[in-house]
Amino acid sequence: MVDVVQSRMGVPIRLTDERWAHIVDNHGELAGLRGEVLRTVENPGRIVAGGASELLGTREYQPGKWLVVAYREFNSDGFIITAFLTSRTGTLERRTQLWP
Repeated sequence: MVDVVQSRMGVPIRLTDERWAHIVDNHGELAGLRGEVLRTVENPGRIVAGGASELLGTREYQPGKWLVVAYREFNSDGFIITAFLTSRTGTLERRTQLWP
């Protein structure tokens, strides 16, 4: 199964079952949060630049806890790389903010 959502830039972003399995294997706390991951790409609180040309969509999931989704956008296609929860936002704060 492949889920596709539109990024803030209007680019379709894919999340495949293979990628979702990789995310949950490495970040078990995200099991059951596939919809939240997709919503974070569609409607992030912020987008910051990643370290290797990826975008990091962020959204507060719970008070003091942020969901971060790393994804790549091309002209007409994109895909989710990984996702994780964090309460440590210092690293994100130092990155270049791309949106809003």
